[in-house]
Amino acid sequence: MKEQQMILFLGCLGLMASILVGLGEHYLHYSEHILDQVVDFHFFIYVPKSHLQIGHILVLSGLPFYFAGYLHIYYMLRPGNKLLAQAVLGLGFIAFALGGVWIGSRAFLGSIVQHQDQIETSAYKSILGDYETHLEVLVYILRGVIGLVSIFFSMAILKGNTAYKKWMAIFNPAIILLLWIAVGFSIPAIGRHILPVLMNVTHLVLFGLSLFQIILYNPSHHD
Repeated sequence: MKEQQMILFLGCLGLMASILVGLGEHYLHYSEHILDQVVDFHFFIYVPKSHLQIGHILVLSGLPFYFAGYLHIYYMLRPGNKLLAQAVLGLGFIAFALGGVWIGSRAFLGSIVQHQDQIETSAYKSILGDYETHLEVLVYILRGVIGLVSIFFSMAILKGNTAYKKWMAIFNPAIILLLWIAVGFSIPAIGRHILPVLMNVTHLVLFGLSLFQIILYNPSHHD
């Protein structure tokens, strides 16, 4: 397989990850009460058990392909600055390793919330507290790591000679994420669908734009 074909293939796998994990996370989290029942993860009460099961399978099936997606980004950045490309790759791997632990816990958390009437109140509160301490915190760390990814991603592109046009620096994960948040809170009918799957719709755009560039432009002709 030629390198350009390999890079394209890896990008397609990354795009597939954002779709599969995004769809799975939507199954895990979505109900009409997703935005107004956030205290103590109460929104899980309205998620059908079958959706928890389907969502769990989808997110675990799709998550490994995120690593392929970051290899795609690495190869796109490498001609410009190998060190920055390696930083993006390493941080991307860390982000989705943490994200995998977090997303893998959601179906079980949903089951706990749905069975709260069978658990003594103080024990239930303790379980939720432990979850927030040990697992919910990972999503905040994930977002911080993605912020670092975005900085190095944009720096590499702005330095030039990557396979990206320089305008791609604007569409780093952090900026895309903030744009989706703005849309979600401005239009609640859309927000209740995209806010629960923010990281995935962010990477759907990121990998989509990256594939657009590798298809439209020959990566051997660097900016």
